[in-house]
Amino acid sequence: MSTNDIEIQNLFQRFMQAWNDGDAVAFGACFTADSDYVSYDGTRAVGRAQHQDNHDQLFRGVLTGSALVGEIEDIRHIAPGVAILYGTASVLMPWRSKLPKRRLSRQTVVTVNTEDGWRISAIHNGRVRPVTVPAPDSTPSKMSRAMTRAARRLGLGRATASL
Repeated sequence: MSTNDIEIQNLFQRFMQAWNDGDAVAFGACFTADSDYVSYDGTRAVGRAQHQDNHDQLFRGVLTGSALVGEIEDIRHIAPGVAILYGTASVLMPWRSKLPKRRLSRQTVVTVNTEDGWRISAIHNGRVRPVTVPAPDSTPSKMSRAMTRAARRLGLGRATASL
């Protein structure tokens, strides 16, 4: 394991520890000043100050006493000083003793090596809700093709929509 990978792992641990401590300042320090944060519900926050402010409100409000529990799945270096960390994590509320599966999220984290060390430049959270890909001969696929043919014949939908 490279020194960079160890430092990125340490960043992820600091990120989770700041959450567990309810420390919005330490949480914000994990990010670059111009970073992006996309929450599990699709909302986007821009900039370290906004992440810190949002999480200060959360840590003092609905997430008081919660813990962020997770692990790194993979780290992939895509350019010198830039790596993508893939991880899973979930918020464990203080009244729970185990993580509910429906709360598991996967994070895609873009990390950059700054003069202050590795920081998060962008993070995207998405709930883990696996679905199977329907086979081409499955009922959902057949229905979709039939509806597409009907829409084309009737001049409806995408065929007539202006982009």
